[in-house]
Amino acid sequence: MPVVLNIKPEDVDNNEKRSKYTVSVLGCGQTGIFFAIAFAMAGFKVSCFDADLSVVRKVARGKTPFSQQEIEGKLRNLIGLGQLSVTSDIKKTVSQSDIMVIAIPAKIDAQKKVDYTELINACKQVGASLHPGVLIICSSIVGFGCIEGTMKETIENSSGFKVEQDFGLAYVPVHNTEACLMFQSPSFEFKVAAIGKNSLETSANILKTITKNVNSISNVKTAEIATLFAVAKADTSTALANELAIFCENANADYFEIIKLLKLNDERSCPTAVNEDNRDEAYLLLESADNINAKLRLPALSRQINEDMIKHAVNLTQEALRSCGKTLRRARVGILGSLNPTTATAVFVKMLELKGAKASLYCTAPKREISDFAVAKSSLNEAVEGSDCIVVLTKEEPFRHLNLKKLKALTKTPTVIVDLAGAFQPEEVRIEGFIYRGLGRGKEEK
Repeated sequence: MPVVLNIKPEDVDNNEKRSKYTVSVLGCGQTGIFFAIAFAMAGFKVSCFDADLSVVRKVARGKTPFSQQEIEGKLRNLIGLGQLSVTSDIKKTVSQSDIMVIAIPAKIDAQKKVDYTELINACKQVGASLHPGVLIICSSIVGFGCIEGTMKETIENSSGFKVEQDFGLAYVPVHNTEACLMFQSPSFEFKVAAIGKNSLETSANILKTITKNVNSISNVKTAEIATLFAVAKADTSTALANELAIFCENANADYFEIIKLLKLNDERSCPTAVNEDNRDEAYLLLESADNINAKLRLPALSRQINEDMIKHAVNLTQEALRSCGKTLRRARVGILGSLNPTTATAVFVKMLELKGAKASLYCTAPKREISDFAVAKSSLNEAVEGSDCIVVLTKEEPFRHLNLKKLKALTKTPTVIVDLAGAFQPEEVRIEGFIYRGLGRGKEEK
């Protein structure tokens, strides 16, 4: 088995040479799958591990937990070519690996505390089967001090080896949403830090087989902090957008027209009621701050503002129904958007139901993904039929180009559309006979 540590660019400058190295990816979530596909497409032999047998079976069929068709097509092709395999045997995976990508994120528990249990267990199992010369890459976003503390100590203690002498340890943080860009943007950049010069140079040389845009950072803690700061900036921008959107609602003004006037019409300037992209990572920063007695008031307030937007979305739906003489209790609410029971979508549905509403959800996920979600429907028509209100959670396809005339024929009269994503212009909705309410939009003129 070739020794990866101290690898040179000329050792991996073509597919034939790369095929001699096996990359194992621990964790078949979105970030893990993207790394697995990226390395396999670069010519490495790749083995994906997940402790969840249902996930292993799904990925082995070329299906992903996040149901993205473009990625699933690449996955099926690589599995068919024998370039990528999937397993639940971590001992075998680690023992046969030259490069390991640990893509197992920290969890946030019910008390909003960081739980590294799964990551620590993975590190223990890696250490137990580790052989000298392996490079280990952590791709999950972690708290300050985790790489040089928890991960390094756990792997060293369970293996008896030492970082930089016997194995390499690097940090290449990739957010799930950033992972989506890996195959869509030629300018995608990896930021890599490592414990020691050899680990850093080796990591950079290997990552350059995927993209030439590799930014090497000499200090791991600097990389950890920079990543958490980027999350905080994004979360704070969203919180400001959410606050200003609510201001516009009360002022009977149009937030989207205002940001267009200011030339701020980008994704970070858009308010959102149910997008939880930065939730877990934001709590990593807040707990890191607590650990070093640094009080971060603005990031903490921003996170609270963003989480309170779910309540605002429910209140907006309730007010919209009142505007046409209806109540949320016993109202039929058709919801169009994404489905992930761990995110705010499920919370939004639950809050509606607690207020007595009858909710139906339609999303573009395959039937196998929604079978355990009671309110999920298999078709858009089924979700909105007989509705008093339609709530739009995302402006992604196919929801931004709905046939409003056909929808109107399926719903009760009067019907409200609550646009929580800025998917429609208010007037185009009103022309089709709906009452319109939207996040950041003024009330309908009488």
